[in-house]
Amino acid sequence: MAAVLVQGLRVSLDGRDVDVVDCVDFAIKEGEVLGLVGESGSGKTTVGLALLGDARRGARIVGGSVVIDGQDIVSLTPARLTALRGSTVAYVPQDPSMALNPALRIGRQLTELFEFHQPDMPTAARDERIRTTLHEVGLDADDRFLARFPHQLSGGQQQRVTLALAFVLRPKVIVLDEPTTGLDVTTQARVLSTVRELCATHRVAALYVTHDMAVVAALAHRILVMYAGRVVESGSSAQIFGRAAHPYTQALLAAVPVVSQRHELVTIPGDTPSPGRRPGGCPFHPRCADAVPECAVTTPEPVEVGAEHTVRCIRAAELAAGTARTAPRIAAAPAGRQDEVLLRVSHLDAFHGTRQILHDVSFELARKECLALVGESGCGKTTLARSIIGLHRKHSGGISFRDNEMAKHARDRSLELRRAVQYIFQSPYNALNPRRSIGETLREPLRVLFGVPSAKARTMVAEALERVSLSPSLASSYPSQLSGGERQRVAIARALVCRPEVLVCDEITSALDVSVQASIVRLLRGLQDEEGLALLFVTHNLALVRTVADRVIAMRDGRLVETGHVDDVLDQPQDPFTRKLIAATPEFGAAPVLSREDRT
Repeated sequence: MAAVLVQGLRVSLDGRDVDVVDCVDFAIKEGEVLGLVGESGSGKTTVGLALLGDARRGARIVGGSVVIDGQDIVSLTPARLTALRGSTVAYVPQDPSMALNPALRIGRQLTELFEFHQPDMPTAARDERIRTTLHEVGLDADDRFLARFPHQLSGGQQQRVTLALAFVLRPKVIVLDEPTTGLDVTTQARVLSTVRELCATHRVAALYVTHDMAVVAALAHRILVMYAGRVVESGSSAQIFGRAAHPYTQALLAAVPVVSQRHELVTIPGDTPSPGRRPGGCPFHPRCADAVPECAVTTPEPVEVGAEHTVRCIRAAELAAGTARTAPRIAAAPAGRQDEVLLRVSHLDAFHGTRQILHDVSFELARKECLALVGESGCGKTTLARSIIGLHRKHSGGISFRDNEMAKHARDRSLELRRAVQYIFQSPYNALNPRRSIGETLREPLRVLFGVPSAKARTMVAEALERVSLSPSLASSYPSQLSGGERQRVAIARALVCRPEVLVCDEITSALDVSVQASIVRLLRGLQDEEGLALLFVTHNLALVRTVADRVIAMRDGRLVETGHVDDVLDQPQDPFTRKLIAATPEFGAAPVLSREDRT
């Protein structure tokens, strides 16, 4: 029996006959994980919120049904919905720091759930449930941990606390909205294992919303692929990753890097159409390599191409029966580092208060080179990056650009040096000034660094937005009107307008779709070749490291434990920690083989 049954779901912009999602049908069984994938703007989060009877601001559910635990939640009153959320349907957000109350201790936040939803539960039973759930998500359950505030936990611990908050009331359904986006690979592996085990143990039906195809391959029993508000392909994990039939699904898979092999990431031309601007016929046809004239005028209906494998494409049967597409083209090995060293870090020690974070860190970054820096959360990667850019001053040792020592504080550096060494922050939500439009954000460095007049700056802003696959029309928008992926691309564009020589990238692709990630990787590679740009690429995505980097450094507890050519390190890691990172990286080949009994 299905724990969730969604039929004919339609969500429209409030007061306008413009669909955000339409004709969405699916079911989730008890204990099953259903992956929901697609680019930003495809409607994934909208569908996830609909399972809570909610819609984003400016939209509302206008059609269809969402039946959970025998209730159609679309027809429930606000009071009934409030009682249902958290107890029957739980939600795990992308950013745990935004979900946890910074003023309340962890124990208090867990206790509040029982006081609201199950006030009659005896105190002893409630406390036992809290401690048991914390153990289930891999956290301490002692009084010291319960007394901590969220800011005293790592990102991975915060995310596992949100999992505990979701599972502690034993809901029937859980919606997970990109919950591992900002986590390192080992923490991500623990979180995914926890989700899998808790859903199986407590027979919870889960909807896992993500843009990370490798993650969903390792976790989900079945997968829905969304584009422009509709499900364009659905099937088992093995069917989607082994026999994808929709051109959009095939294009997404071609854009995904893998840790075992360097290959060219294939970008998808164009952008996902926004609600109200979706073309007639098949909405994917303007971007589709397999489109025929009929695609522009015929709205495709779902076609079954295998057992429980459905594709919304007028050429579905033909494409499914045809020969498999050729494997992604193997990328050429890096040409090798240049002799011209731009950035040199020598015997760097860094501190937070009295605690030493970095220990004797030394490396060089040459012109046209991409040096990847990998490691678990808390190992010191961001402290190192911020020290280089002049945002972390409590350090000793040397940091030089073109053999000239750089001042510890960014404000003490010349405008020319600040232009030459640019930084892209990890969080797209905190990187942009919410009171400035996108155009103002991009024009400011042009004015300060180059004295560009306003008329010319507008043209340069439009060009900068197009370089990162954004429409120039977004120049008049504000950060709050953009998705996380769009904000990150604006942050990348802001750095690139400065024409830097060294670019420090701190987890810049973690919030991006695989297709946009592929376009950004291609853009950065082009800048390396054409302008000699050097990249310090801080990331937890080892699969991306294989594709983008020339050399790689593995860091643990503030120390460099292994360094070398990227292929040497990833193919034959010498340090046990590096081997652990590689083993924890999800890959298509790691997708579980699940029997029908496992899925029921």
